Amino acid sequence: MKINKTYAALYIDFENIYHYLRKRTIDAERTQDILLELVQNLRKTLNEEHGTMCIVQYAYADFEQVEVNAQGQLFLLGVETRNVVGTEHKNAADMRLCIDVMETMYTRNEIDTFVLMAGDRDYIPVLQHLRKHAKTVQVVAFKENISGDLLTLVGDGYIDAFSLLGKVAMSELEVGRERLSEAIAVQREASNERAEQIAEARAVGKMKKVQFERPQRIEDKNMLIALEVMLHNFKDKPEVWFSPYLNKLRNELQHLAEYERKAIVTNLEMAGVVKVEKRRGEPHDYSVLLVNWDHPDVQEHNPDFD
Repeated sequence: MKINKTYAALYIDFENIYHYLRKRTIDAERTQDILLELVQNLRKTLNEEHGTMCIVQYAYADFEQVEVNAQGQLFLLGVETRNVVGTEHKNAADMRLCIDVMETMYTRNEIDTFVLMAGDRDYIPVLQHLRKHAKTVQVVAFKENISGDLLTLVGDGYIDAFSLLGKVAMSELEVGRERLSEAIAVQREASNERAEQIAEARAVGKMKKVQFERPQRIEDKNMLIALEVMLHNFKDKPEVWFSPYLNKLRNELQHLAEYERKAIVTNLEMAGVVKVEKRRGEPHDYSVLLVNWDHPDVQEHNPDFD
């Protein structure tokens, strides 16, 4: 039985899928290979099983942040890339993708099937809009990487990305999944250990009954950077040694003079973030910083621990 040919538009949230695969593969090149295999097999499946030919194909990512020359490889597959430069808004690529979907729907009447290789629930409104205009919608994603709401919406239109991969890629991803689970367990254990260390550090500060200055919110950008440097590098220490901390500040605040970096520490003390104390030592005395864990800026910039 001959299947009447229909036409489709394919939209690939490349960045999202790439990072999902990257955590489960041995290197960036292999990640790219599996992703390209996924695209090729998807088009083949649509063509052979559904009689659908993809005549519009876009991939979205901040490609400068991707470790491999993905744009060149996608070009060879006939996929046009949309380089969405990374911004503070995580959904920048999502927005561009949705805009392109709407433009295609209103300008390419011959296209009646829209295929999204993505799993973000942010695509739900545009998919609902497509259906209102009698368009066929299909979503391709890995089961572990798709929103439950999106899965409910597309129903029979969901294509499991795993079903499009060969045995070699599938076995690699299975091994990668186990390796990732082990890494997460180790990370969780380390996180719990750091939480205990911080609790100890806070207890030490309270036992000493440190008198901090009246807390004031930090508005200076350099002071906030200095606070983040402290929390990132020394948050598990009961006391922060001044010299190692100053060395870290030299790397992060290179545009400042030495006296300006030291002035930041003074300003942090005046804002009630830290308390500078002298310690007796051999051959020289030294200074330490005690952190005010109850300061609002300390709590805001140290969100992993209450």
